[in-house]
Amino acid sequence: MTVSSAPGKVYLFGEHAVVYGEPAVPCAIERRARVTVEARDDDRLRVEAKDLTLDGFTVEYSGEGGDTPDVNVPTSLVEAAMGYVDGAVEQARDVADEPEAGFDMTVESDIPLGAGLGSSAAVVVAAIDAATRELGVELTQEAVADRAYRVEHEVQDGEASRADTFCSAMGGAVRVEGDDCRRIDDVPNLPFVVGYDGGAGDTGELVAGVRALREEFDFAADTIGAIGDVVREGEEALADDDVSAVGKLMNFDHGLLSALGVSSRSLDAMVWAAREAGARGAKLTGAGGGGCIVALDETEATRTALNYTPGCEAAFRAELDREGVRVE
Repeated sequence: MTVSSAPGKVYLFGEHAVVYGEPAVPCAIERRARVTVEARDDDRLRVEAKDLTLDGFTVEYSGEGGDTPDVNVPTSLVEAAMGYVDGAVEQARDVADEPEAGFDMTVESDIPLGAGLGSSAAVVVAAIDAATRELGVELTQEAVADRAYRVEHEVQDGEASRADTFCSAMGGAVRVEGDDCRRIDDVPNLPFVVGYDGGAGDTGELVAGVRALREEFDFAADTIGAIGDVVREGEEALADDDVSAVGKLMNFDHGLLSALGVSSRSLDAMVWAAREAGARGAKLTGAGGGGCIVALDETEATRTALNYTPGCEAAFRAELDREGVRVE
């Protein structure tokens, strides 16, 4: 039996634009997905999922089609979650050259499903790491990141970037621009506060919506380019340990993402509550449409304000996690 875990993430800047080759800077946070894997004597896959903002479910299937769990979340999210697990298993089988390997897997997570905190990337990264180790193969973090990206790329119909999976595998703050991925050294301790509206956006639908805008309007393409400019300014602010400048650029980024139609009433309400409470900056994180915002505030004022904001179901502090995928 092997247990691996991987962190979720928040975006300082760059979501959506990263799909079009612009840079992005996600940061790993100390909320993790843990995957326990035990090899079976047959080729079947039994998956038990817990704490994914679902009621929990168990499903057994061969990977050629099977039962869909009866849970109170959008069907697209459940199907995607199963697709991520299937993809991780196929990657492990490929690495070990054991195409008929079967597994019992348990997935546990502190990361809300579909909320913009990288739950799918964390699950895929942890599952690949645990399953390959269970089959006697140990991959580097970079190799796990690459194979996890292949899974997300497939499940998300070619719309995924390397940002989420690379950040989850490597930990800390990372910079991703196309296939160029690297860790950012000497990042200051950023005082993250996360607000969660209890919802989940449909990543595929939101990405497709941005693509349609980009194809229809030149200024939408310019907006995506402007997000890239924000990221580059943000990198300079991080290098200078200028947290105030980072916050201001996060505010800019949220405005640009809102212009692309990926924010929501609940996300905007939480962003403004955080800013009015004195946060240095606040923005949505992830695909949008619902889910989470991230703010920078050393004090308790933002978390307190979010707890009293209509539509916010939870608010919590999230420390930067400088460690990526690991064996538990």
